[in-house]
Amino acid sequence: MSGHPFVFVSDLHGREDRFLKLFSLIHEEHPDAVFLGGDLLPSGSLLFGNNNCSPGDFLDEFLLPRLRELRQALGADYPRFFLILGNDDPRSGEAAFRLYEKEGLWEYLHFRKAMWGPYAVYGYSCVPPTPFALKDWERYDVSRFVDPGCIPPEEGRFSIAVPEEEEGFPTILEDLEKLVGNDPLDRAIFLFHSPPYQTRLDRAALDGRQVDNAPLDVHVGSIAIRRFIEARQPLVTLHGHVHESARLTGSWQERSGRTFCFSAAHDGPELAVVFFDPQDPSQAIRRLL
Repeated sequence: MSGHPFVFVSDLHGREDRFLKLFSLIHEEHPDAVFLGGDLLPSGSLLFGNNNCSPGDFLDEFLLPRLRELRQALGADYPRFFLILGNDDPRSGEAAFRLYEKEGLWEYLHFRKAMWGPYAVYGYSCVPPTPFALKDWERYDVSRFVDPGCIPPEEGRFSIAVPEEEEGFPTILEDLEKLVGNDPLDRAIFLFHSPPYQTRLDRAALDGRQVDNAPLDVHVGSIAIRRFIEARQPLVTLHGHVHESARLTGSWQERSGRTFCFSAAHDGPELAVVFFDPQDPSQAIRRLL
């Protein structure tokens, strides 16, 4: 693991084979920290009447036992896990992630900040409006505009009641301002689910598609996240969400000024793993396992 003490994965969607590959890698290479960028649970949920996709079942029957075994095997070498949920994860599972955080298995980071040595780590799950029905983790981006074919947040479905502080659907732009305030970000790592807009990380396979004669934008990332990166220049930003972007653009990374942006989203059968060192992000690599 020399030179790459941090590992980043995203969009595992409850695929046990991908999680097992990740755990095997951790057991063999002993990274210092592991970042999980959302869409971790099996697709579908009790919200849609699918009792086989309960977040609790997946956690209790698969994820928690495997992580406890890994921690027992590694002892002091067990890495810090930083994680967020993604737009395909029902927020009804958030309480369990917060509960089991107390075991020290992971640190749940949505709208929170943690420290790893001199580095500040922030998490943020929300994405701009999508065509999908589940809206637990969707926000307007910089305004109340919604792209053709997408469903406004308030017209979708939720697995829990909208928290009081989020009523009225604040924008991603407003959320990011609240999350960081005036914090210095020269040593900050951001764990996002959405990629920044109009980059090599947010290119969707929407070429030639229209809704009511309006062409669909092939870039589906967040304008607010892009503006935030350009203005605040954090050290590293981590992204997922758009599985096919690396295949379509030929790149899983983007540079914005001094900021290194990495995506671990992948639309193949393999597990995509990004390895990086915050002391030299320019040497990051991605492997398919």
